[in-house]
Amino acid sequence: MLKFLFTVIRRDVLLAARRRGDWLTAQFFFVIVVSMFPLGIGPEPGMLRSIGPGVVWVAALLASLLSLDRLFADDYRDGTLEQAMLSPCPIALLTLGKAIAHWVINGIPLLLIAPLLGVQFNLPAEALWMLVLSLAIGTPILSLLGSIGAALTLGLRGGGALVTLLIMPLYVPALIFGAGAVEGVLSGSGSEAHLSLLGACLVLSLLLAPWVSAMALRVSVE
Repeated sequence: MLKFLFTVIRRDVLLAARRRGDWLTAQFFFVIVVSMFPLGIGPEPGMLRSIGPGVVWVAALLASLLSLDRLFADDYRDGTLEQAMLSPCPIALLTLGKAIAHWVINGIPLLLIAPLLGVQFNLPAEALWMLVLSLAIGTPILSLLGSIGAALTLGLRGGGALVTLLIMPLYVPALIFGAGAVEGVLSGSGSEAHLSLLGACLVLSLLLAPWVSAMALRVSVE
């Protein structure tokens, strides 16, 4: 089963490396959205510092949504998805591998870019490290929950818009706790509670999202 999981992840990562334009679009979107806020709001350091964590987190959330509609769609069109579902391994492993690959392709670059963008908002070093840590815990949640929406809307016209409508409410807790952890560092109130809740969301997503995605995928394909 582990070999099947790693094969799914490796295959998606290799395909993404050959089609750089698909995932680079989300990264450019993330950079552009975050960079526009300081230009539009002005150079006042206190204001930038207060809105910085929320802006970065919202941009990361939207960038993750951009590529969700293609999570299963390409494999569905060429028949690869049906063949994978016929294997003796659980479909939940397939959906888990797809979600992990999505995070590797889209989430890890966000972690590398986020500190550089956080400097634009006059965030201190401690807040930048907390921003990276909260994104490291929170972005896998976005990929796992996003796989549910991608599976539910597979094969439907206008699936990208439906994914946004279905998944956006589920993203709200991760957004609140992730941005709250950074704000806790800035205000001096501490970030332990927000990180604990964010970690709990990650554990629940790991336990439930692959199985829910598998059931939705089975319904959509059949």
